[in-house]
Parts: sequence; structure tokens; C-alpha cells
Amino acid sequence: METNIEKVLYTAVTNTTGGRTGNSKSSDGELDIILSSPGSNRPGTNPEQLFAAGWSACFIGAMGKAASNLNVKLPADHSVNTEVDLVLTDTGYVLQARLNISLPGIDRKVGQEIIAGAELTCPYSKAIKGNVKTEYNLI
Repeated sequence: METNIEKVLYTAVTNTTGGRTGNSKSSDGELDIILSSPGSNRPGTNPEQLFAAGWSACFIGAMGKAASNLNVKLPADHSVNTEVDLVLTDTGYVLQARLNISLPGIDRKVGQEIIAGAELTCPYSKAIKGNVKTEYNLI
């Protein structure tokens, strides 16, 4: 399904060299990191960690919108612990993920509604839907 773009709100620009054992920098200089392969014990982060961090931050924003739509305020100590697995299958590498969501003090049913609403609006969740096996767990 193709959608009509009304307005580009932001464009992230990075330059990466060396792949999983290189460096990545953003055009504004705010991101300047060393990359390393998972389990290599080399300094640096990896694409799976970066994806997990970006996705969880975006999902928290989407939960705020979903909670607002339900006239509910997110608790101050809410959090999303995102786990992204790099998996080798018989057809190659794929990702799978779990978002473990903490909404202390929120009724479980309301929490599930917030998560469902966020899943429908978070750009990361929409981008990977049907492509990455994902679990959304209210913990």
C-alpha cells in the first residue's frame, strides 16, 4: 500500500565506513560511533543495538500519543526494553525482536490498548510489520 507524502519532517543523514567493524557519523556531528560485530569483544556498538535504541525511543513516543488518545497519562517511570536478535536461518540472516514494556500503575487492559495503539503509529513498528517476528510484552 502506497501512501501520499504530505511533508518530510526530518531526514537523518549518516556516513558509515567499514561496515560492522567501522565507524558511523551523522551529518550534524551528534552521532560519532565505533562499530563492532556482536560478540567480537571489540569496542563499539552494533547495528542491532542501534536499531533497538531507536525503535524503543520511537515506540515510547507512540505510546504517549496512544495514551493521550485514551485520556491516560503515562507513568513517569515507564520504559521499553527492546531485544533485537540477529538470527541465522536456512535462507540467511534475519532479525527478530521483543519489546518488553513497563507501564507501572496502569491497568493491564489499558496498557494493552496503549501498546496496540503505539504499534499502529510507531514508524519503526510499521516498517518492520510482516518482515520481523516481533513480540510486544507488557511486563
